[in-house]
Amino acid sequence: MEPIKAEEGEIFDIELEEDLLRKNEELARRNRKILDEYKIVAIDIMGSIGTGKTSLIKNLISHLKGKYEIGVIAGDLTTTIDADRIEKEGIKVIQVNTGKECHLDANLIKKALKKFDLGALDLLFIENVGNLICPADFPLGSHCRMVVVSVTEGPWMVRKHPYIFSQADVVVINKIDLAEAMKVSPEKLADDVYKINPAVKVIPANCIAGKGMKEIIQALSF
Repeated sequence: MEPIKAEEGEIFDIELEEDLLRKNEELARRNRKILDEYKIVAIDIMGSIGTGKTSLIKNLISHLKGKYEIGVIAGDLTTTIDADRIEKEGIKVIQVNTGKECHLDANLIKKALKKFDLGALDLLFIENVGNLICPADFPLGSHCRMVVVSVTEGPWMVRKHPYIFSQADVVVINKIDLAEAMKVSPEKLADDVYKINPAVKVIPANCIAGKGMKEIIQALSF
């Protein structure tokens, strides 16, 4: 698999001038227009490394691929590990490598969209780079922004990263089977999310075992 790589000067950095953030928003609007023209629903899936984003996507695909034509954009710094795992589900995956940058941006998504037969797609899952800070400031043009948080990250991850949760439409609290061992309450994590974003949908899940998939799909309004 040949990854898409950002050329020099293409990746937007959160620490650069505000006009680049505005440019990203403009490109995100263009991406949304393209997606809407082709009637493709796109979900931007964000979360730290190891929270279970890839397992979630694989499980969603297994539930939905008989009903929808699905594509995936997999974001990572340098590897194709997650894309290779997802590709085993029998769908088209485009790898986007960001190098040292900690997020996808709308320009990279624009480039990735050109690699798909958009007329043949119904759903597009975008696995963002593992990070709970930078991706929040870079909308990609998706219809839904989902954040995956795991009980293995400890009890304070939501409070420590409020901005990304304030931007979310759906939050998945993953690895609930390990909650007792980690001494972390999924209910408390959910409460922290609701305090930041009362309108969000929060679903407890075990993405390896498939627990919570039905509720996640319902939350995504498929």
